[in-house]
Amino acid sequence: MPTTRCTRVLKKDTKIFLAGHRGLVGGGLFRRLMADGYENVIVRTRSELDLSSQAAVREFLQAERPEVVICAAAKVGGIHANNTQPADFIGLNLGIQQNLIWESHQADVPRLLFLGSSCIYPRLAPQPVSEDAMLTGPPEPTNAPYAVAKIAGMVLCDSLRKQYGRDYGTVMPPNVIGPGDNFDPQNSHVAAAMLRRFHEHMPNTPAVCWGTGSPIREFLHTDDLTDACLFLLQRDELPSMINVGTGQGHTIREVAEAAQRVVGHTGPIEWDRSKPDGFPKKVMDVSRLFDLGWRPRRTLEDGLRDGYAWFRQNIVPAEASSRA
Repeated sequence: MPTTRCTRVLKKDTKIFLAGHRGLVGGGLFRRLMADGYENVIVRTRSELDLSSQAAVREFLQAERPEVVICAAAKVGGIHANNTQPADFIGLNLGIQQNLIWESHQADVPRLLFLGSSCIYPRLAPQPVSEDAMLTGPPEPTNAPYAVAKIAGMVLCDSLRKQYGRDYGTVMPPNVIGPGDNFDPQNSHVAAAMLRRFHEHMPNTPAVCWGTGSPIREFLHTDDLTDACLFLLQRDELPSMINVGTGQGHTIREVAEAAQRVVGHTGPIEWDRSKPDGFPKKVMDVSRLFDLGWRPRRTLEDGLRDGYAWFRQNIVPAEASSRA
């Protein structure tokens, strides 16, 4: 297999395959690529391309020969989903990643951006968490299967970089929020779950949130993550691994209060302390990315407000129609 480096930064006519264009992160990337006039973006729905099938992915990539692959496809979810579906979170994600990353290499795709997650870092890593904390300790038990899968994807990208000279890099975002979030009652992440809960308990019925409210988390608007990904793809070479975020933490209680304000719920918030908290604190060191010249432009409340507007416009009417 020849050693290949990407010879140009992202151009309007670059042939890009975006995997996962209907998800929260992939959807943000797709909207931005279309709005910015990228004219050669390839997407496929799940019915058109089964990313869990190595043969299907191989055939597709060998036929299309994209110049850039963006891996935003994954099975994702919050604490409840990770606790109840651990085999799915490691098995499905390992398969999807292996197929996309390895078959991109086999198809001589010179540049690939893999979307990782801050949950891959050790549970008790020094805060804020720098890229150097990778593999220095065990992950948080409540999402260990998902974290192990994401670690494997990152290591595969880095190994292909070292052995074959591929320009394959991994970005590590924190909790991503905004339009296109997953509002499923059982499988959503914390911010979307809170928005839905307050919406369903309007105007002032008591709303129950999980845990103690004391853990600290970092939240990034999906449009800021999109900005960062395109910023990195404009560079001559992708970083092997880099944190993307705001570098600012919020307690889960603060997030709940912000979500309550966005929704307009005025009732009490009750905390179910029998439910797990997960990571005690997870805020990332984003100094490497900031040193390159990128900064986020949106706040926590921007993300909650945009996510809730999307929920009311898309999920609420669809659910009402299904009940009719």
